[in-house]
Amino acid sequence: MDVGGWLRSLGLGQYEALFRASEIDADILPELTDVDLEKLGVPLGHRKRLVRAISGLTAAETLAAPSAATGPKSQDAAERRQLTVMFCDLVGSTELSSRLDPEDYREVIGDYHRAVAAVVRSFDGFVAKYMGDGVLAYFGYPRAQEDDAERAIRAGLGVVDAVGRLDVKSTALQARVGIATGMVVVGDLVGEGSAQEQSVVGETPNLAARLQALAEPDAVVIGAGTRRLVGDLFEYRDLGAVEVKGIAGLVPAWQVLRPSVVASRFEALRGSSLTPLVGREEEIDLLLRRWGRTKAGDGQVVLISGEAGIGKSRLTAELEECLRAEPHLRLGYFCSPHRQDSALYPFIDQLGRAAGFVRNDPPATRLEKLEVLLARATAPELDVALLADLMSLPPSNCHPLPDLSPHRKKEKTLEALIRQLQGFTRQQPILMVFEDAHWIDPTSRELLDLTVDRVRTLPVLLIVTFRPEFQPPWIGQP
Repeated sequence: MDVGGWLRSLGLGQYEALFRASEIDADILPELTDVDLEKLGVPLGHRKRLVRAISGLTAAETLAAPSAATGPKSQDAAERRQLTVMFCDLVGSTELSSRLDPEDYREVIGDYHRAVAAVVRSFDGFVAKYMGDGVLAYFGYPRAQEDDAERAIRAGLGVVDAVGRLDVKSTALQARVGIATGMVVVGDLVGEGSAQEQSVVGETPNLAARLQALAEPDAVVIGAGTRRLVGDLFEYRDLGAVEVKGIAGLVPAWQVLRPSVVASRFEALRGSSLTPLVGREEEIDLLLRRWGRTKAGDGQVVLISGEAGIGKSRLTAELEECLRAEPHLRLGYFCSPHRQDSALYPFIDQLGRAAGFVRNDPPATRLEKLEVLLARATAPELDVALLADLMSLPPSNCHPLPDLSPHRKKEKTLEALIRQLQGFTRQQPILMVFEDAHWIDPTSRELLDLTVDRVRTLPVLLIVTFRPEFQPPWIGQP
């Protein structure tokens, strides 16, 4: 049984990542209780729906064959598809093999393989082959996802970090990673017995291997196909056009440094230059009418639902362009498919951007910036202490944090975030855009529920965008 598919069939697909992170599979699912779900942070209404659905599961359903996502299909038919290939290599393995006893070296390689495999699987990649000190992984096969290239890069950065933290036989380890994306033919069975595998034919695996050879220790290098798909989601160092053995002509390459600070996936993937919007006059007119009511103090909530790529974010960008000349405050909150287990991530991210945090700010500087921001909302001292704690900043003598139970601290923190919004509305009307709610974490969902209820009496236009699998509970409210 595919637990993720089961959750989506209930309209609760937002909990798929939470169940996966908690290692809740088809075997464990029938044993879940209301208490277990509460510990996971699932709201009461959804707990009741889940418990009812679990009680209705049959043995045949829970024992059904696992999804094809757990491994490649057992078939001989090859298929043509776009694939992102990752090659990972252990730096200095030859020197290690000559220095260590064979059994010790075997232990080092085993720990290295396990670390790489764990990271690759956490990003839904497939470990295709172990080749001594090398690991070959696929993103996009056997299951293709819209962000396979991004997942591969995040996995590559995660591999470098995970391998660097290994300490086996008092040996510090380093990895290098090469990633390429392109068309391949995948699925042909080659070899026999335990050596049988499904091969990938095309230039992409060769390019990934060559890019890995170019990479410095602890570095991830990508090709043009991958770079084009991930836009500005990451920060890069342009390596220029390099000569690669076995591939005609020069090949452009980039070293990935880290995830970027661009919060909006729409902006990161498409840039700031937008083509004219055509055929959405009715939707824009509706939003502008709602904005008119918002300015009069009648808070509004607009839900925008649609499949990926249909233009939800483009619509909100056009509204912002229409309002450019009007005095207002824009608050942007962005859910991430890779942060669904991070409580209140969209709100923490927004606070950091609004306060002007930069990557190398020391904690004291960040606290000062946060205090300046919250002073504009006339936040009380307790709110400053709670939000500083939310931002993982050290406690301040000026804003001491009281001793609260975890549950009470959570309640107070949510109230503080609501008060911050109310404080800003005393200055000017607010356009509040909450993007990609289908990836929302449970605690942010709870806060968004409170926000929807509160904005009706505030000069706030709240726009929530999401895909059809997300079932908002607010439909039907005035």
